[in-house]
Amino acid sequence: MTRPNILIFMTDQQQAEVIAPGHPCRTPNAVRLASEGVAFRRTYTTMTHCCPSRASFMTGLYPSRHGIHNNVSNAAALGRGLRPGAETFSEKLRAAGYDLFFSGKWHVSAEENPSDRGWEELMVVAGKDAQMGLTIPQWQAMPREEPGAERSRGELRRPGWGPYRLYGMSETAAEHTRDAKVVEQAIGKLRELKDSDNPWCLYVGVTGPHDPFVIPEPYAKLYNPAEIPLPPNYGDPLADKPAVYRRMRKVWDQLAPEEVREATAHYWGYCTLVDELLGNVLDALEATGQAENTLVLFLSDHGESGGAHGLYLKGISPFEETYRLPCVARWPNGIVEPGRVVDELVSIMDWAPTFVELAEAEALNESNGASLAAWLRNERPVRWRDAVYSQCNGVEVYYTHRMVRTERYKFVYHPTDVDELYDLSADPFELINVADAPEYASVKKELYLKLWEEAARVDDIIFNKYATVATADWGPALAIGTDASQPGPTTQDH
Repeated sequence: MTRPNILIFMTDQQQAEVIAPGHPCRTPNAVRLASEGVAFRRTYTTMTHCCPSRASFMTGLYPSRHGIHNNVSNAAALGRGLRPGAETFSEKLRAAGYDLFFSGKWHVSAEENPSDRGWEELMVVAGKDAQMGLTIPQWQAMPREEPGAERSRGELRRPGWGPYRLYGMSETAAEHTRDAKVVEQAIGKLRELKDSDNPWCLYVGVTGPHDPFVIPEPYAKLYNPAEIPLPPNYGDPLADKPAVYRRMRKVWDQLAPEEVREATAHYWGYCTLVDELLGNVLDALEATGQAENTLVLFLSDHGESGGAHGLYLKGISPFEETYRLPCVARWPNGIVEPGRVVDELVSIMDWAPTFVELAEAEALNESNGASLAAWLRNERPVRWRDAVYSQCNGVEVYYTHRMVRTERYKFVYHPTDVDELYDLSADPFELINVADAPEYASVKKELYLKLWEEAARVDDIIFNKYATVATADWGPALAIGTDASQPGPTTQDH
């Protein structure tokens, strides 16, 4: 089979559910793409934050292996560049004869730009020189007192933090937005590539529908807030969950239910705007006669809380709304029986080894993901994972938890707070934390051990035997230690 061209369209902070057929948010291009390809309905990220997730996509590695844990554009990040030896799929494709082009959001490293990893740069957003976070002099220049005006709709009152507006209307026309320019650059390159003799890979990374949901007409008025229900888990009191969620919700409780509906209307409008940009790229691909042998991948880096559990944005909370991604692939020449849905657990890390395999390139020196090529051919791999994992070390501030999600259960280990366990078959909206329920004790132990095994496999050193931090109900040696009858290594306490 001829090696495919590869076109990646990555959105930012998009819920998986909004592209589901029948969802009230209108995304006809993503829905059409799924009908002509394969929808990977249960795709998860490694961390619900742009930088570690995007780094996992590029490398096929967990944060513990690629070295990006937080926002690299923030001076407090645990790592600001990919660790030595971490390879990206783009380098392998370049070496295999592919031409690579990059237009849009990078946000993978503060030490490198796409060109350092084999891409020709058309337009780069959130490149290595981006700064996201105020310096001390900038904080010192801010006024000590908040303005006395009343809070406007969609705005948060944040004394000493500066203004924040979750949603609103932009005066910039859709065709003049930065995302439109990103897509314009990509379409221009597609027109040039129609006569290319080399296979190519084009990355298109839009910033939408990332907050704030400030969008132009007609998208800001496309959906009627009065017809939008509150999320089914909006009323979660969070009483059985870690205290940090309640503290986060306290910020968002300023928004009245009517504002929650308005925020959803704007978010959906943003998703529709992004879908139209996707459609423009797909139209250009068709018009240039390159669609048949081009693998088109549509996905996001992470989701959006969207009012679920009373929360917004992403980062620390491990709920489905933020960890599950929209993920659709189309390749007319290569996908067998298009229109299928794959319900197996998939990771954002799986695409790097997939691209490398399809490009017949040299394998990555390390990969925590697994190629999806067999699923594209409608073949089931001999072995496939029974769980996905995530590694949270905070966002702009530090916070640690680890998650394992199986077919039925989700378990979250919080070293400094209560654990979470959800029986997703009975509780799909994650309302009831059964971590302390006696009837789930064996399940909790099993998931603890799975978590430790995966952590050890990928050098995720989150466990320490010092008494103040050895808080887990079952420690890692139960999963990875030597048999009790055999002597094991000894370590010295602090």
